[in-house]
Amino acid sequence: MDIDVREERDGEVLILVPVGRLDGANADSFESVVMDHVGKGVRRMIVDFSRLDFVSSSGSRVLLIVAQALKAEAGALVLCAMRDHIKEVFEVSGFSRIIAIRDSREEALTLAS
Repeated sequence: MDIDVREERDGEVLILVPVGRLDGANADSFESVVMDHVGKGVRRMIVDFSRLDFVSSSGSRVLLIVAQALKAEAGALVLCAMRDHIKEVFEVSGFSRIIAIRDSREEALTLAS
């Protein structure tokens, strides 16, 4: 199952806005979309969570893979606009110590630029 991912650009930064749920049913599709961009040379990326209602461990794993791939290329991944219940999962799991999380897209752009 595919996931609807809206794409925007702000200078050199690619902003991805996944819609709905990021879970086991579509994590592979999301990984394919994101890693395709990394393969094409994108080094600065924001994932805007404002349209996501749920992220499973499969979705979190994809974000970790992307963060590691971008870090290896001297790039950056920043997550932003998370709903409180999703942000809490990232904090409890320790992912927030590995992947930068900002409250707003503006803050994320400052960090990613």
